[in-house]
Amino acid sequence: MLLGEQDQFLSYNGEVLVFQLSKPKHAEEADEKPMKLCVRRMVFNRDTKLFVQKSSGAFSMGTSHSKIEMICCSCTTDSRTGIILPCILMKKKKRNSIKYFLLLLHSSNQFEPSFYFKLDYELKEDIRLFSGPSLLWRHANKLFYISSNTCVVQSAPVHLSCVVWTGEIVGEGTVVLGKRAACLPETEDPDGFSVSDRAIWGSEFFGYAIQSQKFLSGACFMPHAYSRVVSSVHVCRSERLRKQLRISLVAITHKNQLVWFQNGAPKGVCELPYEKPCSVTPALTSSRDLLFAVSFASGNSCVVQRRDSLQVASKWQKVKCVLVDDFIGSGSEQLLLLFKDDSDTDVLSTFKITDLGEVNYASDINYKHDVPAAEGLQENGLLTVRALETRLQAGWTSVRELQQHLGLQRRVILESCRALIDLVEERTHILPNSKEVKCRRSLLNSAKPFVEGLVSLWDDVENPPDSLSKETSSASEVPEHFTEELWQRVVGDSLVVGVKLTESFYLSLSDVSLSLVMDQDFSSIPPIIKCQSKIIKLNKAFSALAVSSNQIEPPPKKMKLDLHSKNDLRKEFPKRSSRIQLDGAKTVTAVTSLSPLLAFHHVCCVVLLHARKQNHQNDGLQQSKKITVLCGKILLSLEDISNGRYSIKMLRDNSYCTGSMEDILAVLSVSVRFSFQIVSCDCTLTPVSSWLLGEMECTPFKECQDNIFCHKAGNVRGTIFNWALRNPFEGVLTIFCRNLTVLFQCLHSLTRVLPPSCSVKLLRSGSKQVLTEQLSLALEKEMLTLKNSLFLKETKAGNSLTWGNESGKKINNAPLASLLDTEEGVQQFRKKLQKEREESVQSMNQTLNGALYQTTALKIAEAQISSDMIVWRLA
Repeated sequence: MLLGEQDQFLSYNGEVLVFQLSKPKHAEEADEKPMKLCVRRMVFNRDTKLFVQKSSGAFSMGTSHSKIEMICCSCTTDSRTGIILPCILMKKKKRNSIKYFLLLLHSSNQFEPSFYFKLDYELKEDIRLFSGPSLLWRHANKLFYISSNTCVVQSAPVHLSCVVWTGEIVGEGTVVLGKRAACLPETEDPDGFSVSDRAIWGSEFFGYAIQSQKFLSGACFMPHAYSRVVSSVHVCRSERLRKQLRISLVAITHKNQLVWFQNGAPKGVCELPYEKPCSVTPALTSSRDLLFAVSFASGNSCVVQRRDSLQVASKWQKVKCVLVDDFIGSGSEQLLLLFKDDSDTDVLSTFKITDLGEVNYASDINYKHDVPAAEGLQENGLLTVRALETRLQAGWTSVRELQQHLGLQRRVILESCRALIDLVEERTHILPNSKEVKCRRSLLNSAKPFVEGLVSLWDDVENPPDSLSKETSSASEVPEHFTEELWQRVVGDSLVVGVKLTESFYLSLSDVSLSLVMDQDFSSIPPIIKCQSKIIKLNKAFSALAVSSNQIEPPPKKMKLDLHSKNDLRKEFPKRSSRIQLDGAKTVTAVTSLSPLLAFHHVCCVVLLHARKQNHQNDGLQQSKKITVLCGKILLSLEDISNGRYSIKMLRDNSYCTGSMEDILAVLSVSVRFSFQIVSCDCTLTPVSSWLLGEMECTPFKECQDNIFCHKAGNVRGTIFNWALRNPFEGVLTIFCRNLTVLFQCLHSLTRVLPPSCSVKLLRSGSKQVLTEQLSLALEKEMLTLKNSLFLKETKAGNSLTWGNESGKKINNAPLASLLDTEEGVQQFRKKLQKEREESVQSMNQTLNGALYQTTALKIAEAQISSDMIVWRLA
């Protein structure tokens, strides 16, 4: 077989595809041996600096009775898969019939026939391949196209003199840019135009969207005056901004110019070095420079560089083809120029790869001087291997030391967790027997051997100080029945564990939180589970606000839903609980990620409650002790979760939501709370209730009817609302949502129903009345703390108070007049006055015991921080 002279070149994913038609060697073989379409995948080898063949393929075209030609090739998108594939258009001419067919080339070098069609004329003008694959052409000033979806030739309702570009534009699909005769108004006389005016205004530039069959004005591409001289166009970027099409393109003209257009206006022009430019192709190099490769009919090429202005950067002659791709695998594009060669060598024997920067490979450059001698190369390789071995050995030593350190840390953490569990369950913890490891304890300035397990982090002291023993309390200080219920729920990718505490026990606590500890012995992971604790209180009192949209006033001074922080001031003043409506039990929840736990299939977790227990004494002082109590254990398995055992169930039942109290608390725990104050100046806020019950499809919970659940399909489903009116013109809307996206969707829907005069303000924390009540209690607590600290100083200063000067000498208390009569009396009076002044100064300079002062200062600081935080939330 001999290769034909007609070759087609195409760049694809850094490869050069060479398409060739094979011909029989002898004429007598033409009837027997079929013609084949051959493809060779060539890649650039950076070691040899040459193109080498990666793979090849062939497609049988039948016997050579017919005249077969390659028309064009391009890379197009396969609409079935969305993958860009090489595509080639073939023509088979037999007697009076002309058949065209399209082939797709897959990565396995297999050709796939896409579609074929027959015409009674030959395709010669403006043949373009585009996504589908699809094909369009111009014939007799008409536009025709065919796609793989229809396989039927269709005609576009447009007359045009030429096609200058075909491609995708944002929002329009496939668009054809061309020129046609201008449509003059009926009132205008064509003979009234001068020759120059007729040349300019006699044609116009336009766009035609094939899918929508819509015409685009040429003004968004370039000014009308350029339509006559433009011969080829390449659209570099298209976007829609505020429903307006913005396009950046480069065009070449019959005047041997390259012009850059942005949004329909020329931004730069460059004179080209040769005549009759044919096509332009952009390339983005590693230096972020935008290059334009221009090909000419004479076989010459040049590159125009766009920086501050357009300028010719380089030019070449006798160029067969110019391709743009990442041929060397650097991550940016380069130009590949294939030069004409009269010799019978390989088709890619004469080439040049360049980006007009650091990349510059050419077939005529001798790279031998760049290659070191064999001896030097071998010596360098040996030295490199030795250096790499040394670095590898040092790295391996570091890795082993790090593994030993991590193993020790893991064992200490595991033993600490076991000791914590034994302490809570009132069991005696026994350290495991292990080998004594000698270690330099630099922090302790000693070199004693220690048992690997729980060791003292400070000085080795047999009897710990009283301050430490007082901090940790035992389970004997906790009432026998302090929890009402322990439950768990699965909400999305979160696991929610809740502990319902009795009211009497909860009111004596502060800084309440939960922790989850895995009960299994997993040596590879820490047993402590990262979680976030929340304290939630829901009152069950009935309110008709969530049911009726006509309700205007809520029950006065009654907040049905409160999410308290850990150091809520209400629980620190149990004597005033009747003022703040603290009825019912409190629930503490812990939220953690579910997916890491599912990796173990079956998980058992211990639930621990951490808090500070307040003891109220008769003198008004409060003493707190840290407590850690065991609430129970939870079991979690993948099978139970798959069966929906712990899933929340929110269903409608006669205009109510049937979710249980645990389901409501679980949703609230994983949600983010936002409160908004809505104020209307000239109309009531009745539309808010109508919006909640109507558009948002909300229904109140049976358990707590102030809170309503959103059943609307979409992202907003599962959102919980609480709407509380203060008066007909002001209210607070609280939203519990999964994320900010859901919040913005709710607010966008709400603003469409609110009157224009309404103002919506984000509150930093819920109700202003509740915060005002909390502030008064916080200030009262701060005053009590200061008063108690002064009382403490007066009563306990006997043992810790030191006075400076107590000589025990008494001054004669003679009458003042008699003292001032004589000089000795004046001196005695002066000494007495000086002594009283010193005693007054020393009485103000008192010193307290360090531990007592630290405790007092800490209490004062905590009280001040609490009041300051509430003031900030009110601001």
